[in-house]
Amino acid sequence: MSVTVRFAPSPTGRIHIGNARTALFNWLFARKAHGRFVLRFDDTDVERSREEYADAIEADLAWLGIKPDLVVRQSDRFALYGQAATRLKEAGLLYPCYETPEELELRRKVRLSRRLPPVYGREALKLTDEAKAALEAEGRRPHWRFLLPNFDHDPFAPTRTEIHWEDVVRGPQAVDLASMSDPVLVREDGSYLYTLPSVVDDMELGITHIIRGDDHVTNTGAQIALFRALSAEAPAFGHHNLLTTSTGEGLSKRAGALSIASLREEGVEPMAVASLAVLIGTSEAVTACPDMDALAGRFDPASSSRSAARFDPAELQVLSRSLVHAMPYDEAASRLEEMGISGPVAEPFWNAVRGNIETVAQADFWWRVVTEGPEPATLSPEDRDFVAAAFDLLPGEPWDHQTWREWTRRVKEETGRKGRALFQPLRLALTGRESGPELADLLPLLGRERVLARKP
Repeated sequence: MSVTVRFAPSPTGRIHIGNARTALFNWLFARKAHGRFVLRFDDTDVERSREEYADAIEADLAWLGIKPDLVVRQSDRFALYGQAATRLKEAGLLYPCYETPEELELRRKVRLSRRLPPVYGREALKLTDEAKAALEAEGRRPHWRFLLPNFDHDPFAPTRTEIHWEDVVRGPQAVDLASMSDPVLVREDGSYLYTLPSVVDDMELGITHIIRGDDHVTNTGAQIALFRALSAEAPAFGHHNLLTTSTGEGLSKRAGALSIASLREEGVEPMAVASLAVLIGTSEAVTACPDMDALAGRFDPASSSRSAARFDPAELQVLSRSLVHAMPYDEAASRLEEMGISGPVAEPFWNAVRGNIETVAQADFWWRVVTEGPEPATLSPEDRDFVAAAFDLLPGEPWDHQTWREWTRRVKEETGRKGRALFQPLRLALTGRESGPELADLLPLLGRERVLARKP
């Protein structure tokens, strides 16, 4: 069976760089194995799920370079979950419980006071049909728990029952089912929690590997048990370390500041986001990869650290800037054209300015400087007279990359100025800025007529 992975976001908000890490781990894992990538929207929470968020997530993934082979929505698959729930009920593995949250919390506190693990005691298994009918007559509706296989004959006497798996990221792992409460799979209103739909979909879609954050490690034992209860072989699991903010706080959709959308709007390069999201918290050095093939060559899920990795937005800016500075014109051309930067001088213009900008969008400023002229610079009277005299010494056309050198040589000979006193006033007059692209590169783009128009 070919490798098939899935990324399963809930469309209840915009995804952030931590979510992107999981998506990229799965995408690159499948890419290296020539496998398939499934985008599965976990939208069983009908109240909070929004179509606009699903569309936005697809757009964010596409911007990162992730193209799903299949897109499915759990909201279209409720019939499958109902069939699985019925199978479990008929097998006696999904049982109704009627406790309120308050009653469950009281029991938890009692167990803790007795120095017992705060797991559910399976009291609902003792209810007779008459007792259940009486509770329902009171208006109570059951939630349904999955009976974990952590006992020999008596469910009220659980014994240590280890579930083992070879984790793709963390190596050999084990979870003791006796340390866990029977998970709730179906709520009182009949809606499904994450576990049942996820397992059913993984079975139906042929998922071979589940790669996700290490906050799901303890869930894995119950999920493997549920696969077996439904007569299916569990996929391989991998659990990567999580990203936190630079202050150690967990990332959240609600925060929004580190959303993929906000990073895109800031002009951050997608491969900067992908490179940092994948390589941070691993044994690999965090450097910007130019494309997905290069990143796939450096991707090794087993190189992830066991501890959380702190994400610093400043590091992302450094990676993005390095990609812009090294970006060939062919890669930037379509984006430049959207800003109106085109024609025969577009390529030399890009090569001239890319080393002096943080984002591709900032090329627009320098294009306006070249084609429309700068904001008037503030020059001292002495510098103004110097620039006016210098402009009278401009060489004749045609101009090339030697023109700047020839011009400044003449100016130096005629005025005696040199160094900063010579170059800085000329730069201010030509560009309105104290720093920027090499004037030897800009001068041929400006041409003699445009330069003379900037004479003070």
